[in-house]
Amino acid sequence: MIKIYHNPRCSKSRQGVEILEKSGKEFEIVKYLDAVPSEKELSEIIKMLGISPIELVRKNEKIWKENYKGKELSDSEIIKAMVENPKLIERPIVINHKKAVVGRPPENISSII
Repeated sequence: MIKIYHNPRCSKSRQGVEILEKSGKEFEIVKYLDAVPSEKELSEIIKMLGISPIELVRKNEKIWKENYKGKELSDSEIIKAMVENPKLIERPIVINHKKAVVGRPPENISSII
């Protein structure tokens, strides 16, 4: 089953849902600001994406700039920061089996559906 980590207030995230709807495939929407992934889940997602945790951080968010920017953080500290402040998680994230992509640009989603 395809899963999209979605923020309804984000235009790129809404475009991602639209791409999935047009694909005709069944998918699940996870509103990750309400259903925040655990540190373990987020670690698994990052592994599927094939990136480091810092690459999934929205570095222009006020929370990041005020609390984390310029600090030496370990990968686990970065993951913990994203779980405590889910607005920091880049979006949308689409997972299909063991493959995942960040839908920025939204066309990236087509590569795994």
